[in-house]
Amino acid sequence: MKISILIIAAALGCGAIDAQAATQSAQVDPNAVDALTRMSAYLRSIPAFQITLRTQRDDVDVYGQLITLGGGAIYKVRRPDAFFIDLALPSMPAKYVYDGKTVTVYDARTNSYAKVQAPSTIRATLELAAQKYGATVPLDDLFTWSEGDARGKTLTSAHFIGKAQIAGKTANHYAFRQPGRDWQIWIADGDKPAPLRVSIVASDDPARPHFQADLSWDTAPKFAPNAFAFAPPPNARAVDVRPIH
Repeated sequence: MKISILIIAAALGCGAIDAQAATQSAQVDPNAVDALTRMSAYLRSIPAFQITLRTQRDDVDVYGQLITLGGGAIYKVRRPDAFFIDLALPSMPAKYVYDGKTVTVYDARTNSYAKVQAPSTIRATLELAAQKYGATVPLDDLFTWSEGDARGKTLTSAHFIGKAQIAGKTANHYAFRQPGRDWQIWIADGDKPAPLRVSIVASDDPARPHFQADLSWDTAPKFAPNAFAFAPPPNARAVDVRPIH
């Protein structure tokens, strides 16, 4: 249940890539990686925020055809020890609630929930969830990327595409590659470099399914006192969750 996320609306606003550029060897541009580091530093500087996501995801149906499905999500985050994630995705209608002591995962399809003990910080909790339970949430990378992070070393290509307009805001468009994943990110221009759009393609899947999300940010939210408390819906069942190791 890493807070790493999911992330399409508006023109790209960048010029066509010429043939000469397309034949160049893949390189990791340090400036592109630095843009991720600046974005991460900005996100870590915000004590609380809320994100509304609009998503599109490809799925392969029983006939082998790629089908595009829409969805959405709401992320409420209060650093360093609380989050509430409400996913309204075709394959993942779920809620994740972390209060600094426990994490509760609610599955709307089965009206069941599981609660486990958690560390005292968001990052440690996400790492534990992934390593011990194999559980992640979309776009967790956006909130845990930091300078020196090992994931930066897995990049095989990174470069700047150009300027774009996302929901009326100017953004810097970057493209990255790493084993199994091609991805792009549009980061707001200026001194508040929040990610406005993320696009991910599974390059290790012959069907190359695509996921894209647009993010709308509220960096000064007013959360209710019970925003990070889980209240089971009527007739919800408590279930146990087993570690993967």
